[in-house]
Amino acid sequence: MSTPYRIAVNVEWTSKCNALCPMCPRDLIANPQLMRPETWQQILDRLSPEEVFRVVLAGYGEATTHPRFFDYVDALRTHPVRFDMVSNGHLLDEEKIRHLDGAIDLLIVSFSSIDPEVYRRVHVNLDQQRVMANLQAAQKLFKHTRLAISLTPMPECLPSLPQTIAWLKAQGIDALTMSPTLYNRGGSLTDHELATAQLRQMIAQYGLRSQEFDFVPSAGEVFRQWRANRFKCLPRNVDLFISSSGDYLYCYNDAAHQHPIGHVSRQSIGEMLRQREAMGPLPALCDGCNMRDRYRVGELLKAGIAFARARLQPAAA
Repeated sequence: MSTPYRIAVNVEWTSKCNALCPMCPRDLIANPQLMRPETWQQILDRLSPEEVFRVVLAGYGEATTHPRFFDYVDALRTHPVRFDMVSNGHLLDEEKIRHLDGAIDLLIVSFSSIDPEVYRRVHVNLDQQRVMANLQAAQKLFKHTRLAISLTPMPECLPSLPQTIAWLKAQGIDALTMSPTLYNRGGSLTDHELATAQLRQMIAQYGLRSQEFDFVPSAGEVFRQWRANRFKCLPRNVDLFISSSGDYLYCYNDAAHQHPIGHVSRQSIGEMLRQREAMGPLPALCDGCNMRDRYRVGELLKAGIAFARARLQPAAA
């Protein structure tokens, strides 16, 4: 029996990364690892368009660093579920770009600033000029896959935001997104917090797409999800995280990967969702999370109105 609503699934090919970004709590992961081929196949077998409306290849690592990148991309070409990918762009050379084209629907590249000093501080260990050249190549070479940019909502990135947007648009890249919340990953990131109202204002001011809508299949399905779960946490309930080990995690904000609630080799997605629907908050994760109280009735109504407006505009995701 399937669940009465669809979700997004976040799949982590690897919990290893070639960057050392300060906003990413990857250092909490005790044993970073690569996803094994049999685990990837088990995940593909579990994914159904009746339960999943979107799969994002992301997690806490950089997908392009996986040594079986090309094989894993090939495995999803004939799959009926939509696949997107998040990358920092550093290793997106021409070969990878051409291989991704048509295999995924959307490639989302995280980009902090056109200012070299800001980029160096935010996207630590990456070459800004190399990433910018790769973005230009992807925009030119993609024929079937769409390119989008995830703009980093950290305070040091915002003064140069107009210049960053201007450069991206000059390259023909106009699918620009930003999160209205700098997630603190279950309490692990507290030094950089901007009010959601301020970030939403900037998103509206610069005509960006709010990323909070990318995990919402429809208002009706969100309502059914809200009604089905006794723990009313919309961010937890609309997304299912599958780690590089194949574990289903309680929540995406379990940055340390310490709260698995099942494994793809043993439980289907439907079984996992029904199990999680019966679960309440986990104090170790939820008590310090800045997302827990985001979507009470008032906030949900505001987001719903913004979601409806966004649906009337060209979507980036």
